[in-house]
Amino acid sequence: MRYRAVTLATMCIFAHQSFAYADDSATDNNGWLSMVSATQEAQPHWMTPLVTVTPRLEQEFRYDQYWQYSQNGVSTTSEGGGKGLEIIPSSNSEAIIGVPNYLTKNTPKTSTSGWQDENLLYKYRIATGNEEHGNYIVTAFLGVSLPTGESGFTNKETIVTPTLAVGKGWGTRDQGVDIQSTFAYSMPSSNYSPLPIPGLTWNTSLQAHVLTYFWPEVEASYVTYQQGTANIKGANALTMTYGIIVGRIPISGRKKLILGLGYQRPSESQPFVPYDRGWDMTARMTF
Repeated sequence: MRYRAVTLATMCIFAHQSFAYADDSATDNNGWLSMVSATQEAQPHWMTPLVTVTPRLEQEFRYDQYWQYSQNGVSTTSEGGGKGLEIIPSSNSEAIIGVPNYLTKNTPKTSTSGWQDENLLYKYRIATGNEEHGNYIVTAFLGVSLPTGESGFTNKETIVTPTLAVGKGWGTRDQGVDIQSTFAYSMPSSNYSPLPIPGLTWNTSLQAHVLTYFWPEVEASYVTYQQGTANIKGANALTMTYGIIVGRIPISGRKKLILGLGYQRPSESQPFVPYDRGWDMTARMTF
């Protein structure tokens, strides 16, 4: 618990310093923020979807929250969503330091809660063109989940997840549509965890940009599970998300606010239905 509290405090302090520095563009004519601007200018200016990890390189602090409900009276609340600080340290790369998710599980008789594992992600952009030069992007990810969570909420093993992410858009910076998709495969360090661990994960979002700040979208998430209890291992699940994101709303300097909300519905035609319905909220501050 102490480690996670220190990690969260450190990231919040760093984010605060980054926000303050981002407002003082006069001191960074040829420095880090100029590099960040040039890196982002070279790629499409789409919005990061609610669920699908964008192939674009972003610089922001992000907080997500999920609510999931089942007909048997079981519900879960995920605070943080495993998101956190996203930084562009160099051209064509991004590093994400996640804030461990805090999960609460409620049943008609019990309620349990605890911190989940720490997630880290590195992105390397392979090829891209902004809206005036092809409107596309190809990026490779390498994610790592570390077993830092509390008992009952940790996978108890390190999980490495390589991912290929692609995107294609049609339109201009002011309006248009885009498709963003990721193909990931998780590789756990052992075959021990009783918690659901994905094997292949395929996320795809179809997104539109209208009326300056509005980004309606629909997303599909298909997961095959390689570990878990007897009824989960070897199963697969398809979840649809219908949502809208509002942003990027100017605050000051480089800082912009992004808010989003989505409704999730797993397909009942699949062998495994993780829950009946859910909601997904996101709040982000770019810098």
